[in-house]
Amino acid sequence: MHRYRAIFPRDLSARAQAGSTFAFPCAGGSSRRCLRRTTMFASPLIDPLSSRRVLPFACTVLAQREDATLMLDRPVESRPPADKRPTLRTPVPVAAPIEPEGMTVTALIAALRRRRWVLILCALLFPIAAWVAAKQLTPRYTASTTVMFEPTDYAARELQSILRDETTTDAVLASQVEVIRSLSVARRIVRQFDLTNNDEFFWWAGEAKRVETPLYRWSDALARRLNSISPSLAVLVAPEPPAARPPEERAEIAAAEAVRDRLQVAVVRNSRVLTVSFTSENPRLAMEAANLASELYISDQLETKFNAVRRANDWLDGRVGQLRQELGQTEARIAELRTSSGLTRGVSAALSTEQVSKINSDLVDSRNILAMAEARLAAARSGGGGADMTALGASNLVQQRAQRDTARADLERLSATLGANHPDVRAARSRLQDIDRAVGSETGRVVQALDAAVREARARVRSLEDSLRSQEARVNQSQTAEIQVAALEREAEASRTLLRAVLERSQQTVSQTAIEKPDARILSPATMPGTPSFPKTMLMVIAATVLGVVFGLLVIWFLEQSDSTLRSGEEIRAGLGLPCLALVPMLRRGLLGRHRVEDYVVRKPLSPFAESMRTLRAALWLGSEPPRVVVITAARPGEGKTTTSVALARSAAMNGERVLLIDCDVRQPSLGRVFRCEGAPGVTDLLLGQAVLERIIRRDHLSSLDYIPAGAAEIHSLGLFMSEAMAGLLDRVRRDYDLIVLDAPPALAMADARVVARLADATLLCVRWRDTPRSVVRNSLGLLEEAHARVVGAALTQVDAKVHGRSGYADAEVYHPRYGGYFRE
Repeated sequence: MHRYRAIFPRDLSARAQAGSTFAFPCAGGSSRRCLRRTTMFASPLIDPLSSRRVLPFACTVLAQREDATLMLDRPVESRPPADKRPTLRTPVPVAAPIEPEGMTVTALIAALRRRRWVLILCALLFPIAAWVAAKQLTPRYTASTTVMFEPTDYAARELQSILRDETTTDAVLASQVEVIRSLSVARRIVRQFDLTNNDEFFWWAGEAKRVETPLYRWSDALARRLNSISPSLAVLVAPEPPAARPPEERAEIAAAEAVRDRLQVAVVRNSRVLTVSFTSENPRLAMEAANLASELYISDQLETKFNAVRRANDWLDGRVGQLRQELGQTEARIAELRTSSGLTRGVSAALSTEQVSKINSDLVDSRNILAMAEARLAAARSGGGGADMTALGASNLVQQRAQRDTARADLERLSATLGANHPDVRAARSRLQDIDRAVGSETGRVVQALDAAVREARARVRSLEDSLRSQEARVNQSQTAEIQVAALEREAEASRTLLRAVLERSQQTVSQTAIEKPDARILSPATMPGTPSFPKTMLMVIAATVLGVVFGLLVIWFLEQSDSTLRSGEEIRAGLGLPCLALVPMLRRGLLGRHRVEDYVVRKPLSPFAESMRTLRAALWLGSEPPRVVVITAARPGEGKTTTSVALARSAAMNGERVLLIDCDVRQPSLGRVFRCEGAPGVTDLLLGQAVLERIIRRDHLSSLDYIPAGAAEIHSLGLFMSEAMAGLLDRVRRDYDLIVLDAPPALAMADARVVARLADATLLCVRWRDTPRSVVRNSLGLLEEAHARVVGAALTQVDAKVHGRSGYADAEVYHPRYGGYFRE
């Protein structure tokens, strides 16, 4: 008798009674057919947690072996014909990845919640570092004096270039600022407080202290010892000798430049108030230097005014003497000119003017007479008409000219009729010649008379012109003298006026010296500062906090941009185009206690972990074509695929399904460790024909799950999975089980996973939460697609419930405390 353990169909096991007898056909060939009388002792398996009959009946079959071999004893070495091989499943088309939306406020808040510790760390480290740095810095103190700039209104009109009053503008106030910060003021501060021997303002002062430091002494001693061995090495080790002190003038200027850097002057907005501040490591020095700078500025102003008034007095005194001298010289010239020109005020000038007028009148008449005489003379010489000659007193000449004209006419008439040699013609020509001689003699007499009259008129005109010129010269000389005298008198009067004005201004400047005041006054002197102005610890801490927050936000942004892992179901759908079937929570050590992760679904059936397995099973069952053979794989090791496979199989078995779990990860088998059956025969032994199916199927000690371990490690596992024996095994167990789960190796590096996934109804891809890069998952998914695997979805494994619950993703809602009443840990 042999004892066999078998799983019967649900309808048979449900009707099984203790002591029932069944008949089984024997698979030994046609000549060896027989019927076995089998007695079944049926006993239902009870769930140890719920005490409910949830598992199918397990039957113990007692059979008496005969010559024939039972079908259950046969090893799976006979393979189905090629035409009976199961058809390969058409892979589910993988949807195109969904482009993620832009950064929204919700996504930003969620990212801040996920990376809040980075932000908190940066917001704490930066101010702490700033506070520590502030404590390491040497404190400096700043003392301030306020000065009011009030320019006086006094300014002499002649001294505007020296004491000119200017309107107080921004340019004027800026000039006063530069006056206070001038090098002359800084040098007097240096001399007052002997700052050339203060290393705060004069770096040469610290050279003597550097020689006394232990580091300098040690370096110098080491260099001296090395000098006898290696002079070049001694030069490298020897400390730099202290710099020689520069000349006093240069040292004072250098210290003054340092003082100018510490001396700050600012104008209070919309006012004429100047704030004079000085910063030093010594608070008393800061106070005294600020007050001294203000006092020097005011005293310099007053001294400048005194010097200007003094120079003005000297100039006015010199100008008074010069004006007096010029006035005396002008009056002397006036007296001398009157004496030389014999001017008597008013009389001589009037007389000379009357004489000139009379001479001018006579001259005009004479010129008219001359013009008439010249006209008659010209008419006489040109042989003018009779009327003109009569007017000139030459009537005989007129008659003679008329006779000449008559004789010429007779001659022309006789010549025309008688000829040129006719006696009458010769007589007429002779008579005409006599008349011409008489006309010529008379014309000469008249012209001589007229010429004498013209010469007489010209002499008269010349005489009058000479008299006029003489009289005009005398008048002009008299007028010139009067003009010069008038000009000199005006000049003398101007000099007298200017002298009086200068004398008045001189008296005013003398009185101004006694009442002069500076253009500025001290409103409030500097007091000794009680707190340092640098470093401003609180301000630095606040600024560092803001900088830390900004830096933390940048780090968070960088981490979010550089994080290529998958953190939620939304990212799986967006990045891979696959549905996220479940979020498998991570079980921490404190939550597990003494339990193992694989046993947690059985030990805690109402936990979130068990609920995620039920969610995964429901997602597989609710599909359009519920798969019976499911391959569970991952992109790389450590993704939690074995844990998911075991937990899913146990969860389905606890729900009343007939489930078979097969370990297809031959190179690194895990089911042997989980179920404590290392070294037991398994699927490789079956595929090699070294074992039968019934001997390698084992029952889980916590549930009704059946499982097949990997068996002996075989380097040619790919050939085994590609064989017809593997297809026949799946076709055989498909008839006996509701769900077959295949734990496959990683799909990215192992070809076994792709071969097994092609034979299965569906493939589930496990992705470790916030660990596996998207590129790795996409690459493995591409390999599965090339193998025509039907990838139905993905599962996020090892999800930190607390972290994910605060992430802000939509699927993090399942970890909200409001659902706590549905779970029992």
